[in-house]
Amino acid sequence: MAKSIGSRSANLLRLVEERALSKKVEGKKAEEEDEEQQETVLPYLPKDCMLKILIRLPLQSLSSTKFVCKPWYNMITSDIFADVHFRRSESVLIFQKPVVSRTPTSYQPEKSNTLSVEASLQPRPSYSSIFDNRVRRKFYIQFMEFKGGKIETERYNLCCLGKIRATCNGLILLDNDLKKGGLIVMNPVTRKLIALPAGTICRPHNESFGFALNEVTGDYKVVHLFRDELGYVSCETLNLGTRKWREVNGPAFGVFGWFGYRPISAIGALHWIPQINHSDCIVSMEVNSEKFQTISLPKSCTTHDGIVEMGGFLCFVAHDYQELNIDMWILKGLCNEAWTKHHRITRSVIDMVPHFCLRISGDMVFRRDEDGSFYAYDFTHKVMTKIEREKGWFPPSSSCLPHVNSLVSWEKGQNVCD
Repeated sequence: MAKSIGSRSANLLRLVEERALSKKVEGKKAEEEDEEQQETVLPYLPKDCMLKILIRLPLQSLSSTKFVCKPWYNMITSDIFADVHFRRSESVLIFQKPVVSRTPTSYQPEKSNTLSVEASLQPRPSYSSIFDNRVRRKFYIQFMEFKGGKIETERYNLCCLGKIRATCNGLILLDNDLKKGGLIVMNPVTRKLIALPAGTICRPHNESFGFALNEVTGDYKVVHLFRDELGYVSCETLNLGTRKWREVNGPAFGVFGWFGYRPISAIGALHWIPQINHSDCIVSMEVNSEKFQTISLPKSCTTHDGIVEMGGFLCFVAHDYQELNIDMWILKGLCNEAWTKHHRITRSVIDMVPHFCLRISGDMVFRRDEDGSFYAYDFTHKVMTKIEREKGWFPPSSSCLPHVNSLVSWEKGQNVCD
């Protein structure tokens, strides 16, 4: 019996020793794993280094990346980050693809990831809209990117009933279909929007909208030109900070023949070509002072000529139909500045209509009047190249507006970069 008790004690002792040894081994392994984890932890990165890393992420990634931690959220949603990202972003063409459907289109179920602009403004349908069975158009907002000699069409997963009137720094100005004469300002990337009150109501072919940033105050401004019942061209402006329309003195009488050309924002002003053909001048309104002036062109503007913003300056693109050349003139300011010839494209096709300039690459994009095909002119290599595009429906030139996909907001000082 004493022998069996001794044997049991020995077995128990051996089990205790084995358990102690295993725990010692496990503890050593845990210490080694902790040391490895400490070695793999990223060192502290200064804010400017983290900013340079995050700013290179695509917009689709930033929408989820900002929720990783509070410092990243504060950085990505800051005005500084939005401004730096905007300066690095390339130009695109924004347009609307129409879809015919019956109302109330604002409240019909969309795809799970598609947002209706009107439903965002009025989540519950009004009594009149429920029984409104008119056939009207709904638009899906899309954009074209110009990459590697090809056009890639992408969607914002947004739909609306109103047309895009103007663009500025990643913001778009839309008709508000819920309120006659009303407007909507929206960033299609962040989906943030604001409704504006109705201004003077007139026929679409007798009005023009401009949208620009006042670089002096930092506020965004909507400019509405329209022809009144007496034939005079009047003007009213709205500051997004106050959201109130204000009447200002319009351009000189008799200058405007039609409002078909969209205004171009450059050198602190909005610029219109006032005639459908053979315009000898442009009409410009300085955004800060809200004063109009006429500026003579270096030559008469004809059907395939136009003005575009190029590198912050105003560029007039004119065709020489006899020599088959395209001349480009630059205006660098409004005060005592003269047009200077910047470049000449020799032996060009005569129906090349200037569309816009790419902000980063600097190429100028043209569109042929004959077949709607796009061409890009490389100023460095002096080469005009046709851009490949997808087959199928393509928007007309009049509905394509230069745009920049950005995080910009009309509200200042919403967040600071901690």
